[in-house]
Amino acid sequence: MNAQGIQDRYVGYYYPSPQQVELYCARLPMLADINKKRRVGFIIGIKNGMNRQQYESPYAVFAKGAKSTKLIIISKTEGYLNTVYRARALLADLSTSARTTPIFAKSKAPEELTFLDLISLLGFQSVTLSDGDSFAHQIRVLPQKHPNCLKTKKS
Repeated sequence: MNAQGIQDRYVGYYYPSPQQVELYCARLPMLADINKKRRVGFIIGIKNGMNRQQYESPYAVFAKGAKSTKLIIISKTEGYLNTVYRARALLADLSTSARTTPIFAKSKAPEELTFLDLISLLGFQSVTLSDGDSFAHQIRVLPQKHPNCLKTKKS
């Protein structure tokens, strides 16, 4: 079990128990035609982009779960992604790239959207970032109409 008592079968295999689990309320509804195949295709697209770089990426990206709804990002480099600040910095960097995607280009304000909004569109339910050793940070992506998200908007 992780910091919030949620069963996570990947703890101890891909990453340690997350020290913190954040909740993120999606700002856009999931796309209607999203399925496991599309999520896996997204991961393949990321990997293809990483393979075109002139240097090896310092992290691995993959999806797990019966429907590939768990996005996992693990450092392959010592000292990389070993704090929550570095994990958030990587997400900010990925947000910059996400804003150039056709999905975001069609939205009214792509500069307002983040990588977490992109993965929520694709039906991912969580993203876990880890240094592959002793640090892990997990973000659970809640659907736009989740009760916890509706409460936040009313406040």
